[in-house]
Amino acid sequence: MLANIAVRNVLRSSGALCSARSVKPWTCSSALLSGPRVSCVVGSFAAQPPVRHYTRAPKQKTTGPVSQLSDLPPTMLKMDYTAVPLAQTTDDLVKRLLSLELASHSEKLKIKKEQLIAKVQRDENDRSSVEVKVAVLTARIRNYQEHLLKHHKDKANKRRMLMAIDQRKKMLKNLRLVHYDSFEKVCQQLGITYTFPPDYYRRATRRWIAKKAFCIKVFKEVQKQKAELKMKPSAASTDATTTNTKAAESQ
Repeated sequence: MLANIAVRNVLRSSGALCSARSVKPWTCSSALLSGPRVSCVVGSFAAQPPVRHYTRAPKQKTTGPVSQLSDLPPTMLKMDYTAVPLAQTTDDLVKRLLSLELASHSEKLKIKKEQLIAKVQRDENDRSSVEVKVAVLTARIRNYQEHLLKHHKDKANKRRMLMAIDQRKKMLKNLRLVHYDSFEKVCQQLGITYTFPPDYYRRATRRWIAKKAFCIKVFKEVQKQKAELKMKPSAASTDATTTNTKAAESQ
């Protein structure tokens, strides 16, 4: 009896599988195109709407700070040809080759240094004063900063920039102590914001932070005890005055 029931169950399951396998695969796919809801032999399911693949929007380029070389006009001649009178009367094509339009970055940087030097130099032949050295370092530091914005992993140029900044700080500090008017002129003309260095440098370690917090706590406790000691004599004096007044009244 049990064997017959098991055979029947096996035959039923095999028949269901055969009916499922007998369904053609293109019946469901053709039904998907006909309507939003499809009924198959095995079961019914809801067809998902077609997905539309649109083109992505173009990425917007992030605009960084304005370069210090952006104010140089492209029609300006290179520094080696500014004093040549023939360069002013040549053909347009030759003048374009001699101008900053096709010049390299180093040639533009030379002109920018000369412009900064002309703002702060003491006279026309001044090339070795502190003001001139500060102007040269300023142009070099700004060039390093623009380079590091594009190549932030360039450790060598970052080190050179920090060394130039420290050197300029020392020069400005000495110039401020010796000649304050020149110091103000240099900072104003070159757009430098001078910040005063801290009087004391200390590395904040965990041990130093814990020690500082402990010292502050001890100081507060000492101040609290001093305040309590001041309150005790005042309370004793008030008690003495009350006793004296009572004695006088009794007499």
